[in-house]
Amino acid sequence: MSFSSFEYLLFLPIVFLAYWYLCPTLRAKNALVVGASYFFYGWWDWRFTLLLALTTLLSYGGGLAEAKWREQEGRAKAAMWVVVGINLGILGVFKYYNFFADSTRLLFARLGWAQPSLPLLEIILPVGISFYTFQALSYVIDVRRGRLQPTRDVLAFFAYLSFFPQLVAGPIERATHLLPQFLGPRRFNYAQAVSGMRQMLWGFFKKVVVADGCAEGVNAIFADYQHMNSTTLLMGIALFSVQIYGDFSGYSDIAIGTARLFGIDLMQNFRLPYFARSISDFWRRWHISLMTWLRDYVYIPLGGSREGTWHHLRNTLLVFLCSGLWHGAAWTFVLWGLYHALLFTPRILLGRQRVERASASALRKIGQTLRTFGLVAAGWLLFRSSTLSDAVQYAAGIFSRWSFAMPAYGKTMLPLVVAMFAAEWLTRRYDHPLQAVAQWRTSSLRLATYFALAAAILYHAGSDVQFIYFQF
Repeated sequence: MSFSSFEYLLFLPIVFLAYWYLCPTLRAKNALVVGASYFFYGWWDWRFTLLLALTTLLSYGGGLAEAKWREQEGRAKAAMWVVVGINLGILGVFKYYNFFADSTRLLFARLGWAQPSLPLLEIILPVGISFYTFQALSYVIDVRRGRLQPTRDVLAFFAYLSFFPQLVAGPIERATHLLPQFLGPRRFNYAQAVSGMRQMLWGFFKKVVVADGCAEGVNAIFADYQHMNSTTLLMGIALFSVQIYGDFSGYSDIAIGTARLFGIDLMQNFRLPYFARSISDFWRRWHISLMTWLRDYVYIPLGGSREGTWHHLRNTLLVFLCSGLWHGAAWTFVLWGLYHALLFTPRILLGRQRVERASASALRKIGQTLRTFGLVAAGWLLFRSSTLSDAVQYAAGIFSRWSFAMPAYGKTMLPLVVAMFAAEWLTRRYDHPLQAVAQWRTSSLRLATYFALAAAILYHAGSDVQFIYFQF
């Protein structure tokens, strides 16, 4: 069930009313969350819920096993690795098996060797499997590290791993932050609920109006890039850069806002990433929940930057290769991760890992921001292209078919894109622009702003373009 679907607009108020008016106890609330979440997830395919339940039970049991054998180091460690291995194995079979089987056969063919008999699996990739698998892994690892006591409340644990607002596209929550919220009492807070609705409204605007509007031009350009001029091809990359930001950050806003309706706090997942002044700054602002996860469970355990330059380079490379593969089982995603690792290389070799000076001139800051956006946008070409060949040919077209004619797609979307980014920049001290609008003294102006956004959303609704990150 998509956030931007008509079904969700019926589903959410029913669950909200039942949660606060028909569930007087904590267990009743958690039971409703689990039931609603499995209904929400099963809307795509009921078989997905079986896999989610298996991952949940494995992780729940693994936490209890680790606690039981805490005094027996070998057995506790083995319990963690068994659960981690099975969860990664499930993810590997459903998401990566066909990719590696195809790649192995292609490699053997290129080398002139006899191709191995590796059958392809005809399976559907479960929506959001990478998100809830990483969330499950963080639980068993944190229990092993002693950062969290394993819960015996199976209902609360099911709610933690299946909570529908962030189930299929994050944020990837840590058990240390989200699980205690399902173990403690929750009372309706009117101000919190209203704040959540404002953030949802802003998220829907970014998704339905801006991202879906850009998607029309992006799809048309990438589908026929062989016949497009250089300006149109550049516009396609720029539009996709806006689309993926509006789509994913819009989802995160809707998820965070929805969670507030139920008295739950989710972590921030974006912080003005396209205003970053360096690549390292960008990755501190983009998909924060994934990058902090990779930092804490991959980068730091490998030694981080503590063991010298070459180890630092290696660990950075592994983190971004993991990030690329996490996003998709295709060489374009692997190379996208490698591309960002290479962008980090000069800074590591020169030993400049700090954020740029705040005292820099305004002109210098603008130049750094534009340079960073250009580098990030260039990487999005790999991310959006179906194959490496498509990406190479698309890039070649930019340098071979010169033209300076502004395509119609850009003229249509430019005012909306400028308005969205201007609103977010001017209200950067707030979580989202409508939080600033709420501070306005004139109520009629506040209401007019809300109604204008709602009207724009309703006007552009109907296409129901799937969220990009649902495929991950």
